[in-house]
Amino acid sequence: MRTAPDNVSVDVTHVRDLPAAERDSALAEVSAALEGKSAEEIAAWAASAFGTDVIVAASMQDLILPHLFAQLIPGVDVLFLQTGYHFAETLQTRDVAARDLPITVVEALPRQSVAEQDAEYGEKLYERDPNLCCFLRKVDPLARSLDGRAAWVTGVRRIEAPTRANTPIVSWDDKHDLVKINPLVAWSDEDVEAYQVEHDLPRNPLVAQGYPSIGCAPCTRKVAPGEDPRAGRWSGNDKTECGIHS
Repeated sequence: MRTAPDNVSVDVTHVRDLPAAERDSALAEVSAALEGKSAEEIAAWAASAFGTDVIVAASMQDLILPHLFAQLIPGVDVLFLQTGYHFAETLQTRDVAARDLPITVVEALPRQSVAEQDAEYGEKLYERDPNLCCFLRKVDPLARSLDGRAAWVTGVRRIEAPTRANTPIVSWDDKHDLVKINPLVAWSDEDVEAYQVEHDLPRNPLVAQGYPSIGCAPCTRKVAPGEDPRAGRWSGNDKTECGIHS
């Protein structure tokens, strides 16, 4: 595992305490310095800067981020949004990760069970108001789970969607009041595959079955050859993001 790049000299340990303009400038400087660096180097910088105060978000579509950070921070907290609507294969991948990697899976739970939500809002809220459903089962649980953390790591990649094309490597997350780090932001699909092959990582079997972007089961369909990889998410309406990255 590589060490943090030498040219990233900005101390962001107490970046939260800086005035907003200074904070954003410091993080922009770090992000610029990390452009062109490998995911391993970016992760090493994150581990060096924040240590165990960082939490790694994982959708369990793959185990790249949990594997990457487990080598740097054994027992690292890995955040999984337990929506109550996941495919069985996704939950199986989570269980494999918890069993085979030196990580601590932290489940972010909604305030209500699916049954309780159905009782208040009616069944199949995801069909009638997917934005509200995502807020209740993803956005709000995430916000509560990130409270008090110094930084969080996500697997956002620029090629995934036009809304992600300008994603920085490091930035201040105003919504959650902490640093957001995207080590894989410049990766292609080929880079994703190469890392998994090199490290012989377990796979979410749905990917091989035609699900290149996996969300909740009721709101995710298979993608036809030639379709955009995210075309299977919230198919049939204009929703493109669940809200945790926007």
